[in-house]
Amino acid sequence: MGGTVLGHAANNSGDKPGDGDKPGDGTVGKALGVLDEVAGFGRPVRFGELLSQSPYPKATLYRFLQTLTNQGMLAYEPERQTYTLGIRLVRLAHAAWQTSSLAPIARPHIDLLSEAVGETVHLAQLDAAQVLYVDKRNARDPLPMYSQAGKVGPAYCTGVGKAMIAFLPEDDLSPILAQQSFHRFTPNTLASEAALRTELARIRSRGYAFDREEHEPGIICVALPILTASSRVLGALSVTSSTERTSLDALEDHVPLIRRTAQAIAEEAQSWRFPDADTTPKIGRG
Repeated sequence: MGGTVLGHAANNSGDKPGDGDKPGDGTVGKALGVLDEVAGFGRPVRFGELLSQSPYPKATLYRFLQTLTNQGMLAYEPERQTYTLGIRLVRLAHAAWQTSSLAPIARPHIDLLSEAVGETVHLAQLDAAQVLYVDKRNARDPLPMYSQAGKVGPAYCTGVGKAMIAFLPEDDLSPILAQQSFHRFTPNTLASEAALRTELARIRSRGYAFDREEHEPGIICVALPILTASSRVLGALSVTSSTERTSLDALEDHVPLIRRTAQAIAEEAQSWRFPDADTTPKIGRG
């Protein structure tokens, strides 16, 4: 998005660039950034709240909000004077879920996996340098945990994240690692690129990843990548539980079944919505 025309127009508008702006993103990139800010509140938000954290001047922010509202990407409630995500955005999100997400393809497969293992099952894809949870099945005895369909999480300290990035080509892996925060969520979090690279080598060797209470205390999982026949990363599957009722060794027993499920999803995805060709751009490449 944001070709040279948009970029040129933005450069001459006098607007102050936002922290997340990239060269060439222009007006479209800035507007999407405002959408992200509204979405980040997770509730109806007032103009003043947005302005307090926006990199843009008052008039510029108001102009973006007006345009997004006029286009149906935001909705404005005049009585409460709040903005929320618009119905048009919901329609686009649903279309994206249908055409770009693995979830519709994977649904029957993860249903069977969930029934077989009785634990929480996650389906995830990479979203830039983060993990996007695109589907989830709760355990028979559900556990409270961070992950929910539609949420994003860190790649460096989640089982699905490590399972995916471990199998990326180095040209794609390096920029993703450069964007990780390496915040230490628990004493077990891998808090440096060097430590993570060592772990990724182990994952490539055995073919699957563990989460050893690295993101949330007490939460453990085993995760496998979903790969095409040419080893292109489509996503990842995990079986997740808690240290109170199981162990990593017990979760590891599910690896053969998770692998068969991942292979079935990959075969269906590759032949339907993700045709694997040499001309297909790889993750992380524009």
